[in-house]
Amino acid sequence: MGAALREIKRKVQGVEKTKQITRAMNMVAASKLTQAQTRMENFRAYAGKITEILQDVSERVEGDSHPLLAVRESKRAVVIVMTSDRGLCGGFNSNIIRVADRLIKDIKAEGKEVSLIAVGKKGRDIFRRKETISKAYVDALKSFDISLANEIADMVMASFRTEECDEVHLVFSEFVNMGSQKPLTMRVLPLERPEREEEDPSQVLEYLYEPPAEVILDRIIPTYVRSIVYRGLLETSAGEHGARMVAMDNATRACDDMIETLTLQFNKARQAAITGELMDIVGGTEALAASK
Repeated sequence: MGAALREIKRKVQGVEKTKQITRAMNMVAASKLTQAQTRMENFRAYAGKITEILQDVSERVEGDSHPLLAVRESKRAVVIVMTSDRGLCGGFNSNIIRVADRLIKDIKAEGKEVSLIAVGKKGRDIFRRKETISKAYVDALKSFDISLANEIADMVMASFRTEECDEVHLVFSEFVNMGSQKPLTMRVLPLERPEREEEDPSQVLEYLYEPPAEVILDRIIPTYVRSIVYRGLLETSAGEHGARMVAMDNATRACDDMIETLTLQFNKARQAAITGELMDIVGGTEALAASK
């Protein structure tokens, strides 16, 4: 029985160490989430204003007046998939990968070729076994700025202009709140003109543009595409930390439950051992009394 008690005690100590790790990871994720969420929320205001300007300018220009607006017969597609580099964040990565996999299958079903740009080690490791990855960014989400988004956006815009690809899609995780992340797909190119929501005509502002709208459109569209990619990076980064925080919190609670269960088993085993020893003592006493 002593060996059984020692084994239970060893398990309790092991779970206690695991609990310390999960609690520490929860605190680190909470700290990183605060920073990532602040960056994301600040950028949302900027992205909203860029979208508003693009809406207004594109309404003043007719037809496919810009190469990135051109809709042509599609034969080749690029899919940008954004995941995390590390695990221990619940179903965060698997949800993104499942949505990306469904999108790729739909594109292939239309007879198109697909190549991937993988941002994040988890997505790269899964898709490199079955898809063509033209570019991979590993450990990029640890510390990034808008230069990463510009690099990715400029790459796909150049490919679209030279007709190396005919459409570009983005798969990322939208940050809803700390406990909810929603995988999204978005067509980046050819650019869909943002639709203006119905507004009170008296509240709509009229702008005078200088230089002409065509010139402004040529500048604003690349900025808009870069903002889409950067938004994906920010949302995915915040979502990763939020998912890891929740996962580590759940793991810490599971450790508490396991410790409670093991402690109960330890107490029962110790009580059984004590009872057994008492029975041995009583039996020995009775045997000694009988021999007299």
